Amino acid sequence: MRELSRDEIDEFLRGQRIARLGCHAGGETYVVPVIYAYEDGAIVTVTTEGRKTAMLRENPRVCVEVDSYDADSRGSWRSVIAYGSSEELAGEEIEAALALLRERFARAAGREAPSRALGEGTVVLRIRLDEASGRAVER
Repeated sequence: MRELSRDEIDEFLRGQRIARLGCHAGGETYVVPVIYAYEDGAIVTVTTEGRKTAMLRENPRVCVEVDSYDADSRGSWRSVIAYGSSEELAGEEIEAALALLRERFARAAGREAPSRALGEGTVVLRIRLDEASGRAVER
């Protein structure tokens, strides 16, 4: 096992699609998967009103975990754990975050990014990562 460099962590986070977001409020811890895009040391994601958003409003500090496992290479894997703070976006920041998400997922699918209106109760989050570490096993 080896430690990932900061550049390797950034590259890994840019290349993945699903993170596990851990939040803690009111004595309760909650971990939930989110689809995300990563750029400039921050994760952006879109969610809906609910348990996660209520907890993040009470305590914006989060832990984010992203991993990959390659069964075809005899069990190679990578994992990144990061800590940061969540914020709800408003105004022009929402459109910039949505553009990043659309571009990221359209590129992965090999097609143009469609633009859709946000539904009622939709929340756009940015998580600025303060600290990150990563490990890898390459077989």
